[in-house]
Amino acid sequence: MTRAVAGSRRRFLARSTASAAILATAGHSAHAADGATPVAVGLIGCGPQGRSVARAMAQVPGVRVAAVVDPDTARRGQAATELAAADGGADLRRVLDDPGIHAVIVATPDHWHAPAAILACDAGKHVYVEKPCSHNLREARLLRETARRRGLVVQHGTQSRSNPLVADAVALVREGLIGEVLFARAWNVQRRRDIGRRQPSDPPPGVDYDLWVGPAPLVPFQDNRFHYTWRWWHAFGCGDVGNDGTHELDIARWGLGVDALPTRVAGLGGKAFFQDDQEFPDTATIAYEFAAPGPAGRPRQLAFEMRLWSGNYPHNCDSGVEFHGTDGMLFVSKRGKLEILDGRNKRLDPPARPEPVVSGSHQADFIAAIRTAGRPRADMDEALRTVALVHLGNIAIRVGRALRVDGDATAIAGDAEATALLARTYREGHWAVPSGVA
Repeated sequence: MTRAVAGSRRRFLARSTASAAILATAGHSAHAADGATPVAVGLIGCGPQGRSVARAMAQVPGVRVAAVVDPDTARRGQAATELAAADGGADLRRVLDDPGIHAVIVATPDHWHAPAAILACDAGKHVYVEKPCSHNLREARLLRETARRRGLVVQHGTQSRSNPLVADAVALVREGLIGEVLFARAWNVQRRRDIGRRQPSDPPPGVDYDLWVGPAPLVPFQDNRFHYTWRWWHAFGCGDVGNDGTHELDIARWGLGVDALPTRVAGLGGKAFFQDDQEFPDTATIAYEFAAPGPAGRPRQLAFEMRLWSGNYPHNCDSGVEFHGTDGMLFVSKRGKLEILDGRNKRLDPPARPEPVVSGSHQADFIAAIRTAGRPRADMDEALRTVALVHLGNIAIRVGRALRVDGDATAIAGDAEATALLARTYREGHWAVPSGVA
């Protein structure tokens, strides 16, 4: 061990020991009613989104970001400096083993989301996990099961749940402002960049590529399937349906008021525009059908559109959701737009509310749930139902046929190929491979 590395490790351990001493009387179960209880957070994954979430978390009173980990030395150093946090090294297990850290932010590539979050729960840490919370549907179930068994808070990074405009709009829909809502249309339309065609090469200096790959099958490093562009590869990401699309699918499902998985899913998609190495579609249309949410209701449908080569947006918004009811239509976007039409297309002003349905940031909601032993707004029940739409939609596109979904979709009846895609292949013997049956 070099002198510099040894010094860094001593500083890290010193901060950890101090944190443990400060919070020795708390522990996880004691983060209950006392709103002033300090919470130490570890950041796992130091890219732009991870640092953004950590900065917001640090704004919550009584919260500090204690340590950061990332296989990329440069990203980790930037985060440690920005957040005044200890450099926890490349391996997330150092943060999970630290008794002075009570919660973690998981902002890794998608293939690490559920494995890291499950390991964190097993280590007794509460988890804020970026969307989608899993690389596949089986992992989402395993994460929910682990969180429930351990009695821990897991907040999904679908932050529109804490957006006052969106939450108010959803409340209006569910209160019957536009009648019985039978259909929702959601979209993600934007112009992505071509990632080109590349050949394997050496990883950049300062990157522990073996740790970056983690439990996924080990493939050679390639610069267009690394930072950010990992999203477009089956082994590491969930495409843009699982990237930006997760937000719109979550809002649409929320407003439709459906708490069960869809009964049927059909998807069409492919690479209509880009001629690069991306494995996921640049164009997709997915339709979901849900059983009636109650004995007096009717079946409901959700349509999702994705075009990654266009700047022509519905409602001049790159992302949004329309709810169509028997007495009108409501459009809302996380970009800050709201429009309401009655059954004759007459524009309506939104009814006044004495106060917003939600207040405070998504990160503050997470910390409040830890301190009160409550459930956060984007709890794992909601997370699983939303990411199920992501994963089932991607599967329908990949197999090229409609899926009939029964119950909790532990299998797709009569379709072995689709059923296999509900899980994934892992690197044999890797320490982060999730185990157990959800």
